[in-house]
Amino acid sequence: MVYLLYFLTVVSSALFMRGIIVSGDPAATATNILTHERLFRLSAAVGLIATALYIAVTVLFYGLFKPVNKTVSLLAAFFSLVGCAIQAFSSLFQVAPLAVLEGSPYLSVFKADQLQAVALMFIKLNVQATYTYLVFFGLFNLLIGCLIFNSTFLPRILGVLMALSGLGWLTFLSPSLANYLLAYIEILGIIAEAALMLWLLVKGANVERWKEQASAA
Repeated sequence: MVYLLYFLTVVSSALFMRGIIVSGDPAATATNILTHERLFRLSAAVGLIATALYIAVTVLFYGLFKPVNKTVSLLAAFFSLVGCAIQAFSSLFQVAPLAVLEGSPYLSVFKADQLQAVALMFIKLNVQATYTYLVFFGLFNLLIGCLIFNSTFLPRILGVLMALSGLGWLTFLSPSLANYLLAYIEILGIIAEAALMLWLLVKGANVERWKEQASAA
């Protein structure tokens, strides 16, 4: 259920931001942010909730896959928590444009176009931080995929999908390549996460086989 809530919140946060950011146009971006201020704030809040939920998912996955390989499971959890920390910190860059554009008296010494440029800079910093987060998310997915593949209590195809999804997110080591392949990466990521989420929600892990693997660890 926690995994489902995470999936819904992260999708909602991304949808809220669609169309607000206009690449290379600080004035249009500033206008959109101020026009849709509540939506902009809601996106940031939902993003933080998604991060908190994924921390819970990380802890649950560590417990689930510890019997498969404790070291790999711990390493996966480490990568996920680092990514979550980066994502939480980057939320400051997401809400900073509002502080810049709200028209506070102490910012009156700056011209409108200067404030708009600073707001866009914060947004770009948030994007760069997200790229870094996605690399750690990719490492997490790759290791979880390997753990699923080597487990006896979940279908191996789920492990293959998660590992491929992780490799896709790792392309953000080269943002230009990732942006070129973004549509395919997102589709693969959604399929992998949705498949694992639905399997765990509907069928769950094979408890008897999990106990057998745990006792043999």
